[in-house]
Amino acid sequence: MTSGLSPATNTAPEILTARTRMRGHRVGDFDAMVAMWRDDIVTRYILGRPSTASETWSRLLRYVGHWQALGFGYWAIEDRDTGRFIGEVGFADYKRDIEPRLGDAPEAGWVLVPEMHGKGIATEVMTAALDWVDRNVSDPKTVCIFDPEHQGSMRVAEKLGYRPSHLATFMDKPTQVMTRLRPGG
Repeated sequence: MTSGLSPATNTAPEILTARTRMRGHRVGDFDAMVAMWRDDIVTRYILGRPSTASETWSRLLRYVGHWQALGFGYWAIEDRDTGRFIGEVGFADYKRDIEPRLGDAPEAGWVLVPEMHGKGIATEVMTAALDWVDRNVSDPKTVCIFDPEHQGSMRVAEKLGYRPSHLATFMDKPTQVMTRLRPGG
């Protein structure tokens, strides 16, 4: 279990933002997830290639498992008006093979379907997710990692209070690590 965890929940709490509903992943999200994770625009800076359906299925199960095992994890994001799946946001402990290691701090991440890019949705949902993690996880630090060319997401991270901390090596590639301390933490 990751150190610094406050009382755990075994399911993702629902969070409403102005334009979205953040909720736990369901098996019924699988087809929408496959479509999103197969999109070259989505995966360009994350994996560098589209995910297979099998990889996406493992991702869905990993999201559910994080909540059950660690008391935090990823939310599925729905458009509040239409109920359409538009992405994922949250925190994980992936035990990444990254040098230097990330430690036990929850790793933040977000991914949206391409038609939601550039509309402020990532900032909106991550603000809500950070508010939740600040109140429910005792570790005062979160981290996030980026392909150094992914300037759009790094700008979102900076708006959220993340600051570049160091370059690391992940999957044999340079990776920007950014860190955020909980306000007052």
